[in-house]
Amino acid sequence: MEKKVLDLILVPTGLLVMVAYHLWLLHRVMKHPTKTVIGVNAFNRRLWVQAMMEDVSKNGVLAVQSLRNNIMASTLLASTAIMLSSLIAVLMSSGSEKKSVVFEVFGDRSELGLSIKFFTILVCFLLAFLLNVQSIRYYSHASILINVPFKKLSPNLRHQMLTAEYVATTVNRGSYFWSLGLRAFYFSFPLFMWIFGPIPMFLSCFALVFILYFLDFTFECGWAGIDDSDTDCVEAEVHHVDMEIGKVN
Repeated sequence: MEKKVLDLILVPTGLLVMVAYHLWLLHRVMKHPTKTVIGVNAFNRRLWVQAMMEDVSKNGVLAVQSLRNNIMASTLLASTAIMLSSLIAVLMSSGSEKKSVVFEVFGDRSELGLSIKFFTILVCFLLAFLLNVQSIRYYSHASILINVPFKKLSPNLRHQMLTAEYVATTVNRGSYFWSLGLRAFYFSFPLFMWIFGPIPMFLSCFALVFILYFLDFTFECGWAGIDDSDTDCVEAEVHHVDMEIGKVN
């Protein structure tokens, strides 16, 4: 009973730390996008889409090839996720006579506990697969939309800007789903460590949050040629563009 208490305390605490960090990251992305890598990359992708659509005849091949590389990256992650899901499913359905005594761990070593651990890892991999499939979907749409000669179709400057912004939003959504799929892989690591006990799982949650903090936030004074005094204007512009796209959709 004492060993099961470790699972009941350390595992929810570790998961709560990771969930709290990602909620805080989401808040920072929404309120201060220029302070996060996700926000900076999203803004620069908008600029890239506008640059590619300025002259479709010259930049069309480059744009499609770049999006194809992103599709290949998402396809690789989706294939890896479904392969690992199949492996976990095989382990869960195989004979379980010795599975509960394979590892000497501090925590729940029952057959039910081990099945729950495998199931949570399986859910992470399946979620990663679905998110990467959605990423492929948006990138595939963007590879067609980015070659639309919007300047020839409409002389209205506002319509042209909204068309380019819609394509940029599509590209960004593909990148967001790819990032979420990658986060699902990240979440599977502490759950995998849970097989060895709640203590390694608890420690890996804090280690992962510590590493992700340095990967998710920017610490430079300026970025992409924009001064600190202009970051508030950039953030306001990004939110304004998102609101315009929402009205059009």
